[in-house]
Formats: sequence, C-alpha cells, structure tokens
Amino acid sequence: MGNGQAVVTGYVCTPHGKQTVSLLDAWKNTKNIVDIYFAAATFSEESLAYFPNKANNYVLASFTAMDSVLEDIRNSSVDRLAFMFSLNTPLFERIGDKLNYVSLYFTKYSSGDAAIGELAHVIAKRDRVRKASLAEMQLLAAERPRFAFPYSKNVVILEVEGFETHQTDQKYCERTRRDVARRGILLNNLVSFSILEKLK
Repeated sequence: MGNGQAVVTGYVCTPHGKQTVSLLDAWKNTKNIVDIYFAAATFSEESLAYFPNKANNYVLASFTAMDSVLEDIRNSSVDRLAFMFSLNTPLFERIGDKLNYVSLYFTKYSSGDAAIGELAHVIAKRDRVRKASLAEMQLLAAERPRFAFPYSKNVVILEVEGFETHQTDQKYCERTRRDVARRGILLNNLVSFSILEKLK
C-alpha cells in the first residue's frame, strides 16, 4: 500500500467530523500512518446491535504500529464509535492501483482451520481483490457496547481495487462471498467502507 515500502499491520477507523480534525492533521505527518481515506460506512443488519453510536462517514487509516495509534485515539476527543483491525494472517496480496472498497466479514474459522486455506484459494481467483487478510477487531468506544461482539478474533478483510461505482463493488463482494459459501465456508457481512477520497 502507499509507497510500497511500509508493511501495513492494520486499520483504524475514526468518525469523520470536527473532533477528528487535529487527529487527521497529526496522522498526515507521521510515518506510522501509511494511507488515509475518507469513506462512507455501511453496517450490516446483523452487526448493528454490536455498534452503538456508529457514524456514517469515517476516516480509514492504515498503520504499521498499533500502540501509537491507540495512544492517539485515547488522547483525542473522539466521542463516537471508533474501531481498529489488526491484521493477523495475510491470505494473499497482489499489486493494485486504486483502493476503492474495503469489505469486512466475520467467520467461525480461525487461522489454524483447513477452511482458511480454501477461503484464500477461492478469493485469490477474484481479480479485483488486491488483498485479503484475517484480522482481529477492537472497539474503541466512548461507551461500552451493550453486546460483546463474539467473533472479534475472526474477521476477514477484503480490499477491492478499481474505478467502479460503490454499488458495483458491493455486488462484486457479495458474489465473492457467495463463491466462498459454495465451498461450505460461511462469511457474514460486518461492515463495508466505500472510499470517497484519498487524504494521504
């Protein structure tokens, strides 16, 4: 991603608004933050109960070191739901030109399961998916969620490239999910981010 030199180890998602202006300015000037995007979030129906006080628009930033990002969030005045995805196991990655859509799923499988190898095999055939990873999710909420998300350690992230509309990207990811389901591997929609603008 970005300049091709930094190894991304995760994503942080903070609500876009007045309270994140200083945070955004700081991230634009640190090497730890590789890329920053302005994105519209779409939460699935099955995930809504787990995400209180969510926002519609987020700053989506990729980072190389998690600790400093957590400290940045703690020291900021973010008052709505923010969350972090630390990448645990890369399934595959290919060179891409333009990140257009990020789709997240949860599954009952973990990195040691044979199904994960099959999952990677199926997704690798989808030519617009430039990266797929297993990740762990951490909620950074001002208020404690009423329900604990049970699959926070079993998140799958797909990064889709291209210049299509976001509706087309959503359909593309849904077809990918169905292709995986035909192999008996269930992926459940969590949240998706339509990239509106690259900020760094």
